[in-house]
Order: sequence, then C-alpha cells, then structure tokens
Amino acid sequence: MEAAGHRATWKTLLAFATIYFVWGSTFLAIRVGVREVPPFLLAAIRFLIAGAVLYGWTIARGERSPNGRQWASVALLAVLIFVLDYGLLFWAEQRVPSGVAAVMMATIPAFLAVSEIVFLRTQTLTLRLALALLIGIGGVLVLASRSLNLDGTPIDRVGAVALIFASMSWSIASALMRKLPLPASKVMSSGAQMFAGGVFLGLTSVGLGEFRNFHPSCVSRSAWLSLVYLIVAGSIMGFTAYVWLLHRESPTKVGTYAYVNPVVAVLVGYFLGGEALNLRTILGSLFVLISVVMITTTRAGKPVAGALVEDPG
Repeated sequence: MEAAGHRATWKTLLAFATIYFVWGSTFLAIRVGVREVPPFLLAAIRFLIAGAVLYGWTIARGERSPNGRQWASVALLAVLIFVLDYGLLFWAEQRVPSGVAAVMMATIPAFLAVSEIVFLRTQTLTLRLALALLIGIGGVLVLASRSLNLDGTPIDRVGAVALIFASMSWSIASALMRKLPLPASKVMSSGAQMFAGGVFLGLTSVGLGEFRNFHPSCVSRSAWLSLVYLIVAGSIMGFTAYVWLLHRESPTKVGTYAYVNPVVAVLVGYFLGGEALNLRTILGSLFVLISVVMITTTRAGKPVAGALVEDPG
C-alpha cells in the first residue's frame, strides 16, 4: 500500500511538472519554430498531427465520433481557438518575445470574466473583479506603452494587438462551450477540435500564400525539433497529464498552471532564448499575474464537459 501511494504521489508530481514546465516552455518552442516555418503552417502541422493522434486513440478505445450537430460546434470552436487564438499567437511570436507573449496570453481569465458577464450572465461585475480587470489592463499597458519611462523597449504594438485578439477569441470560445452541443468525452472533443483546427489552419496557411516561399529543405534541425516538441510534449503529453490530473485533483489545484506558465515562459525565454528580462517585463508580468490570481480565486465556474482546456502555448 505504501509503495502504491509513493507511485501515485510521483505520478501526480510528474503530471503537475508537465503542465507547469512543458506548457510554459512551449512559448519559446513556438518562437524558435516561426523563425523559419510560416506561423499558420507550423500551427497547422502541430495540431493536425496531435489532433489525429488523440482522435484516433479515442476511436480505437471504442468511443463514439461526434454527430452532425456536435461537429458543427467543433468546427466553430476550432476556428475561434485554433485559427484566431493559436494562429495569432504563432504569428505574433514573430514580433514579440516568447515570455512576453505568455504574459499577454495570461490575460485570458480577464477576458473570460468579461465574456461570462456579457454572454452568459453568470458573473456580476463586483468591486474585486473590476479591480482585477484594471490591474490586468495596467499590466498590458506597462508592456506596450511607449510613454512610460521604463527599462526595455515596449513590445511591438501590432503583435500586442494580435495577442489581445487571441485572448479574446479563446475567452469567447470558452463561454460558448457551455451552450454548444459537444461530445461528453473531453478527450474525444479535444481531439476533434485539434484535428479540425489543424485543417482550418492549413487552409488559412494556403490562403495567405505561406507555401510560396517555403522550402522545407532549408529549415534547420532546431526548428523541426521545436515542432516535434510542440506536438509530443506540448499537445499530447501536456493534455494527457492535464486530463489525468482533472480526475484526481481539484480544479483549483490544477488551474494553478495559469499562474506558473507565464513565469516559466519568461525565465525559459531569458535563460535559453536570450530574451530581455527588464523592469518593464517584470512589472507588466507582476500586474497580469496579480490580476489572474484575483480573478481565478473569485470566479467559481465549473469545468465544461468536452471543453478543450489546454493552455494557449
């Protein structure tokens, strides 16, 4: 019994380490990849393969494929989550450091709170929530404002706007998940969304002409390795660890990855990616993280059946 308890403890620690550090490090892997591979194409390859693996695995286990109405919901969510959220994230990381991109994406809980107030009517604008939203906005302004006399260069404005739209798209999708018909199985729903997202990202890549000047033979080994890392570690291993934890730990404990991922991304970007770590980045990150903590400890939303819950990285 004691040995079994130790094994369970180590499995839990390993799963938490995966969603903390692997998901946090995927932002640098994205930045390495988009230096040589067009962003929407890179995202398409990642999610086509990861989605096919997860979807195929659930079918092999005997689970039912989504029906017609569910596929329509999957398609809508795939556009919001993968084309508009992940696609914009991959695109923005051509212009924004990976650590800062992770901090900007950490504003998702703020936009999700706004979505719940506006769309679902399940949240009210309390003084605490309003303060949290203002602190989060302040963090974004610290990172992007050119008028503040802080160390470091403000982040690229176009990249910042793209990341804000990406966060808004994810939050709208999260709100819609509570109303749309989706498969009861979280793995089936997520695998289908990933695969459909990969297809739509591929079509977007073709529409944007990313294939015209792309030559796979010119891509370095490090860029291909970053793609493999995103597929295997970021999507398949990370998602598996997340779902495993959801069945064994409280959602509050599992949700702590939202606080840890941006910190890990900033540190990984600094130590391994040569990205700047200055007063602007530190203050902006601190404001955003305080906002995230205040919002997530205030809201008491329930996990959504069949929802894709992978961190946007």
